[in-house]
Amino acid sequence: MPTYNLKINGESVTVNADSDTPLLWILRDELNLVGTKFGCGIAQCGACTVHVDGVATRSCQLQVSLLDKEEITTIEGLSKDGSHPLQEAWEEVDVPQCGYCQAGQIMTAASFLKENPNPTTQEIREAMHGNLCRCASYNRIEKAVAKAATKMS
Repeated sequence: MPTYNLKINGESVTVNADSDTPLLWILRDELNLVGTKFGCGIAQCGACTVHVDGVATRSCQLQVSLLDKEEITTIEGLSKDGSHPLQEAWEEVDVPQCGYCQAGQIMTAASFLKENPNPTTQEIREAMHGNLCRCASYNRIEKAVAKAATKMS
C-alpha cells in the first residue's frame, strides 16, 4: 500500500492508503478528524467540505494520491478554540438544528469570505447554494455568514 505525506491543519502526517482512497476517509478513519462529515458520497451535498490550498473542496471525491504538496484545512483546523468569526457568528445566530451539515457550511463560507469579504445577500446565497441542509436553516446560515463578514472587516 502506498504511503502519502500530507499537510493537514498545519501538521505533516503520513498515511498508508490505496491511491484512490477519498480524502474524507483518510481524515475520518485514519486521522480521527471526524468534524468533516460523509453526506452523499458524490460531492453534491457539501457535508464533506474542507479547504485545499484555501479553496472549498469536497473531500468525498478527492483521491489521496492527488494531494502531494497541498495544504489541507478541516473544520478542526479553522480554529482550535472556536474563535473564528464564522464559528462565533454560527453560535450567535443559533444556526444549527441537527448540526450535521454545519462543518461543511462553515468551511464553504470561510473560503467564500476570504475571496469576497464584503458580500451582498445575493452573493452569500449564490456561494452557499451548493451546501444542503436537511433542516432548512438556510436563512440563519445566510445571517451568520453576513454577521461573520462584518466581524472580519
